[in-house]
Amino acid sequence: MLIEFSIIPIGVGNSIGGQLAEVLKIVDISGLPYKVNPMGTVIEGEWDEVMKLIKKCHRTVMKTGERVLTTISIDDRKGKPNRIEEKVKSIERRIGKTLKK
Repeated sequence: MLIEFSIIPIGVGNSIGGQLAEVLKIVDISGLPYKVNPMGTVIEGEWDEVMKLIKKCHRTVMKTGERVLTTISIDDRKGKPNRIEEKVKSIERRIGKTLKK
């Protein structure tokens, strides 16, 4: 299962980098495969472990503010491991070139 999520602290000013750095420390320590992109983070894992991780990230940001917006997008496909890498490679093979990452 791939899950992309983003966490946006609301009401903390223009810069949210400090809060996001705390979230990414939690993601990194989790040991789950992940990729960071400019709009969120993609994690690969089983339902319970991924949801537990997102919950921990959300609650961590809530400690420093009054409001947090967390969005989650789920791509669940049976029998396809290592999708965090393979989905991009599949597209690259189809277009015949490496994409910017």
